Amino acid sequence: MAEANHTSAPLGATAVLVLADGAILWGRGFGAEGAAVGEICFNTAMTGYQEVMTDSSYAGQIITFTFPHIGNVGTNIEDVEALNPHALGMIVREDVTDPSSFRSTSHLDQWMKTNGRIGISGIDTRALTRRIRIAGAPNGVIAHDANGAFDLDALLAQAKAWPGLEGMDLAKEVSTLQSYKWDQGLWALGQGYEGVSTALDTNGVGEDSENTPFVPSAVEGRGVRPHVVAIDYGLKHNILRNLVAAGARVTVVPATATTEDVMAHRPDGVFLSNGPGDPAATGEYAVPVIRDVLDKGLPVFGICLGHQLLALAVGAKTLKMHQGHRGANHPVKRLEDNAVEITSMNHGFAVDAVTLPANAKPTHVSLFDGSNAGFELTDKKAFSVQYHPEASPGPQDSHYLFEKFVGGLK
Repeated sequence: MAEANHTSAPLGATAVLVLADGAILWGRGFGAEGAAVGEICFNTAMTGYQEVMTDSSYAGQIITFTFPHIGNVGTNIEDVEALNPHALGMIVREDVTDPSSFRSTSHLDQWMKTNGRIGISGIDTRALTRRIRIAGAPNGVIAHDANGAFDLDALLAQAKAWPGLEGMDLAKEVSTLQSYKWDQGLWALGQGYEGVSTALDTNGVGEDSENTPFVPSAVEGRGVRPHVVAIDYGLKHNILRNLVAAGARVTVVPATATTEDVMAHRPDGVFLSNGPGDPAATGEYAVPVIRDVLDKGLPVFGICLGHQLLALAVGAKTLKMHQGHRGANHPVKRLEDNAVEITSMNHGFAVDAVTLPANAKPTHVSLFDGSNAGFELTDKKAFSVQYHPEASPGPQDSHYLFEKFVGGLK
């Protein structure tokens, strides 16, 4: 790895990754041309690169994929977790090949171009991953130019000037701007998704459909679906699908929704979504609302950023992790019975377990590093997990949490 300067790109190089410490990694560009600055992280999942790229939790980040064959199944219109990609770019080892999947509707290269996202191949992703594991997640710039023309000093200056994710509130940038209802269920091969998500609820309240008959298997015998209001800090669509599959009616509200906005929908329970950025920054406006909801006695379920925000709401603290957890193979121990769940994770911040109050009982712990992966309140109907039980991509060991939440609503 060389120090930044104005030297010409090596023969055949059309993309470059410049880290804030001056390291330069040359490669071959694909997707959109241009430059983007953010935090360089790595993801160990062997499947689901399209779901990863569209996960709002990756806003402000450039993803190093440790699995070498990214792009081999192409892309399609179904495997997305948000309307648009939020990861800034992708770093891969092998060149993107033509897709080999009957579900593919577009080449990954074209999909990246269409969505304005930059890719670089030909990188030693194992060496970069080791670098991140040893030194922590660095800031950097990914740049693509078909002619191989780069101002390395300018790119280095951009990488050094970027402030990093600590202290940054990104939930407002990725959240919906208005409330809407969601009734799309889980996907099945040959059938697609059950139901169709409804149009945006432009008046912010929506029609009253609390008596809509619905008897899903997860809550057999229930004639009326309980109503869940999901606060969108950057949520993944598959979370909403799992809530519907578990038997809920779902209304989504913006990250900045007030207590009055939430309560106007007459919820039976409140869901706190995943999302990007520093939970302490988002918590400045989210925590007062969560505390109000808890004080009103409403059941609460949080995932990822929602887990961290619930912790902040009860007086705990969060911290920036050295490298974060990102992948679909993370073992988590469930403390009540010592069962191990293989989970999907994506977070660079964590709850500081030693700061949890006495009424916050730890329920799950990461077997990778012992960090807190879940807790529940002993004096209220509220619980949360740091990992992603909805998967997409990843295992489905933890789908039971959606049934636990929805099944416990009145």
